[in-house]
Amino acid sequence: MPLTKEKIKHFQEKLEEEKKQLESELSRVGKKNPEVAGDWEAVPEDLNVETSDTGELAGAFEEMENRSAVENTLEERFILVSRALDAVKKETYGVCSSQEGKPHPIEYKRLEANPAATECIKHAGI
Repeated sequence: MPLTKEKIKHFQEKLEEEKKQLESELSRVGKKNPEVAGDWEAVPEDLNVETSDTGELAGAFEEMENRSAVENTLEERFILVSRALDAVKKETYGVCSSQEGKPHPIEYKRLEANPAATECIKHAGI
């Protein structure tokens, strides 16, 4: 059964809230890439390149790798949430994107668990 307008509005609000949260978290570990729209890049917290202490430098580089991993994970989720919000605008939200069979709705419980889901439980392999 397709989602009602009220349920779509409910998920849209959840997605918008999550997008704000993701933007906030991304801004703590990175910055927007001015050359690529929608792209973020990790930035060091406080890297003193003038230090000669190899242990301190190694720690700084390790921290940068961690920030980069966090940034990548957050950015991937940000993209999924943004695509889900685009689907709301296009009135295709909540429809399984699997190419198997005819288009069908994604289960409500699946969307409650993951509002950015693009496939039903069966096609997601859950």
